Amino acid sequence: MKRNRNDYLYFTRKERIGIVMLVMLIGISTGIPYLFSSVSVPDKAAIDAFNAQKAQLEKSKKTEISQSYDENHAQKNAYHDTHVDRPVTLFTFDPNTLNDAGWKKLGLNNRTVHTIQNYVAHGGRFGKPADLQKVYGLKPEDYNRLLPYIQIAATEREKKRFDFSSKPKYVKAPPSAIDINEADTSAFIALPGIGSKLANRIINFRDRLGGFYSVEQVAETYGLPDSTFHLIKPRLQCTSVTIRKININTADAATLKQHPYIRWNIANAIVQFRQQHGAFHSPQDLQQIAIITPELFEKMVRYVTVD
Repeated sequence: MKRNRNDYLYFTRKERIGIVMLVMLIGISTGIPYLFSSVSVPDKAAIDAFNAQKAQLEKSKKTEISQSYDENHAQKNAYHDTHVDRPVTLFTFDPNTLNDAGWKKLGLNNRTVHTIQNYVAHGGRFGKPADLQKVYGLKPEDYNRLLPYIQIAATEREKKRFDFSSKPKYVKAPPSAIDINEADTSAFIALPGIGSKLANRIINFRDRLGGFYSVEQVAETYGLPDSTFHLIKPRLQCTSVTIRKININTADAATLKQHPYIRWNIANAIVQFRQQHGAFHSPQDLQQIAIITPELFEKMVRYVTVD
């Protein structure tokens, strides 16, 4: 009998493992409801707050996209304001009286035209051609292109200032015409509106050029007002023309760039072209260099030689 009781109370290894697993499953089943009851379910207020934040983020994103579009649109408008593709026609003009259509015909963009007209409308005045390069937004290449065509009319005050007919009788009569290639400083000083400083500048400019071939070249003197030039122009003549020329087959870039009409990039291009293609056969060969415009060629051709 005792032996049979032990048989009932004895468990094999597999039976013991099974009993342990059964107890664990009973414990897990009992604890599951408590586990899920601890997980909080978001209430309606929390859900509404989340949806509001989501809507705000979407609205901010749309605003950023709209601002980006507006900025790109503004940049495109700015580009069209500063890059105008229209045919260019060059003509003689007075920057103090030229209208919008005239400036645009000369090839200036809308923004630069507006700047110039706003300056003139508020009482500004261009006293000499060089004043135009001070305009904000005007490109150097546009200024250089327009410079030969600028003619500024004298104001009534300037006309009275240099009108010898209104001077007292004891004032000396105006000088007769002078030869711009032979005149010295005293001859230029005798002209109305020309002081010692301008007289020296005219002569220095003449020496750097190698001589004048036209009266119009005097107007290119630095600091000479256009109105003053037109007053003295009737008393200028160019009868003796002896031009000092530069040999473009032997001169180096440093020598070439000393000439007022030949800047460094032009001088360097001439030397490079000569090294690549050989000696120039005639001054007309300079027209094969791309950066030498027809206007520039007409000005410098008189001062170069191949001999």
